Amino acid sequence: MTTITTRTVEYPADALTMIGHLALPAGVDRRPAVLIGPEGMGLSDVERRRTDALAELGYVALAFDLHGGRYLGDPEEMLARCMPLLADPDRMRGIGHAALDVLRAEPRADPDRIAAVGYGTGGAIALELGRHGVNLRAIGTVNALTTGRPGESARIRCPVWAGVGSEDPIMPPAQRDAFTAEMQAAGVDWRLVVYGGALHAFHHPPVDHPVPPGVGYHPQHAQRAWHDIVDLLAECLPVTE
Repeated sequence: MTTITTRTVEYPADALTMIGHLALPAGVDRRPAVLIGPEGMGLSDVERRRTDALAELGYVALAFDLHGGRYLGDPEEMLARCMPLLADPDRMRGIGHAALDVLRAEPRADPDRIAAVGYGTGGAIALELGRHGVNLRAIGTVNALTTGRPGESARIRCPVWAGVGSEDPIMPPAQRDAFTAEMQAAGVDWRLVVYGGALHAFHHPPVDHPVPPGVGYHPQHAQRAWHDIVDLLAECLPVTE
């Protein structure tokens, strides 16, 4: 394990002051970088720990914010903000680009070697960056089988890895089929992993507040999904090239 440094970063997006979490690996050289997007509840210690873990592997990593420094533990409040956001690709892209600008401006980050990894709403934002033609080395998503506007996925210029629980009622088989059909028609190098028996947000440890129906933690698959994401980064964005 390497020594890492972390700090919070403030930046404007979506008419809010966002508060992200930046983690830097040991050393002074430029490193490949990873943008990390949280579930719809917002940035929490779960994403901060994953950001730190990526820095320990040698990446510059930034977990971006969705709600101006707030964590929305009330499911109704979360859905009231996230549903309109998910229906507005331009807003999602704005949030993603603002965070991406922060990451690219970090002196330790190689602006030509960046991947985006996201969970739920954060994963949808990662996909929208790809659909907007951003130069990414890889996109990894969990619980984010969102479809885009016709033809825009043809702008994705990197491999896309997606993970979903087989029992996720928010991302049912019909949604999986629509997502994979879009990726295939666009000529994207895509992969989909279906984790048997897992619900929505299966990667997220239990929380001390109510959650929407169909959400549940699956510790074995959570670990497997994390390893799959690390493997994606090792393949598409190795620390040393």
